[in-house]
Amino acid sequence: MLWAEGPAWNGSGNYLVWSDIPNNAQMRYLPEDGHVSTMRNNAGNSNGNTFDLQGRQISCEHAHRRVTRYELNGQVTVLASEYEGKPLNAPNDVVVHPDGSIWFTDPGYGSMGDYEGNQGELHHKEAVYRIAPDGKLTRVTDAESKPNGLCFSPDYKKLYVVDTGPAKNIRVYDVVDGIKLDGGQEFASMKMDPPATAEPSRRAPTPKSILESILRTGQGGSDGIRCDVDGNLWATAGWAGDGYDGVHIFTPVGQRIGLIKLPETGSNLCFGGPKRNRLFITASQSLYSLHVNTRGAHHC
Repeated sequence: MLWAEGPAWNGSGNYLVWSDIPNNAQMRYLPEDGHVSTMRNNAGNSNGNTFDLQGRQISCEHAHRRVTRYELNGQVTVLASEYEGKPLNAPNDVVVHPDGSIWFTDPGYGSMGDYEGNQGELHHKEAVYRIAPDGKLTRVTDAESKPNGLCFSPDYKKLYVVDTGPAKNIRVYDVVDGIKLDGGQEFASMKMDPPATAEPSRRAPTPKSILESILRTGQGGSDGIRCDVDGNLWATAGWAGDGYDGVHIFTPVGQRIGLIKLPETGSNLCFGGPKRNRLFITASQSLYSLHVNTRGAHHC
């Protein structure tokens, strides 16, 4: 693997899928025997993945600047590829709502170079979008300069959004009627100045343009996020050296209460397993997992 991202748990199939973005592949892990295989090649340099309530995989594709759904018969349905007549920037991460809508971020990292997609012009301000069950695409917020990971609270009344731009924070919104957002205050800052003696963690050859963009805006930053059943927020973090890289855990009011340290830069995470109590973490060139004393709030 060159850069692991977008883990998602398939409950009906009892497997984990994630993206190896530069290799243009989607990988699969079978927990019963630990077998890892390439599930799909030519995956559009996919990044974030999830599964809808019907068990269909939904993926954000950098290369084709679109959000797709893999039907149960193997066919691919394009859910969103343009907004107001122009191509999307490069969808990054995605979650589903129980009303059937699909929410995704579009920061454009996949269009900044050819390593993780296809270099090209960004036609829109970076934003978060909602795909309605009838297919209508709506921009729900463009407050973040680089919206990245996102997740709903256990009751779906709040949406958390990571900003990997200069703000380097996680924001929280109220979800109004399941269709729009209100508020948008800072939930937690992810800026971190490592000690002078901190050693850099072992990292994959992150795309130069993306890495330079991140480092320009200060140390540290989050990427993927998920909530557990108690409303605690679990956030991957990296780019600030040992003692920071890993998974940071916050209470529902934004108090940092835990850290799972990793030797690599954490990119994304999800809860999985039959009881949703196994945490899967993608980090640089590796997949990590551990059982935790809680459960994921949602099915993947």
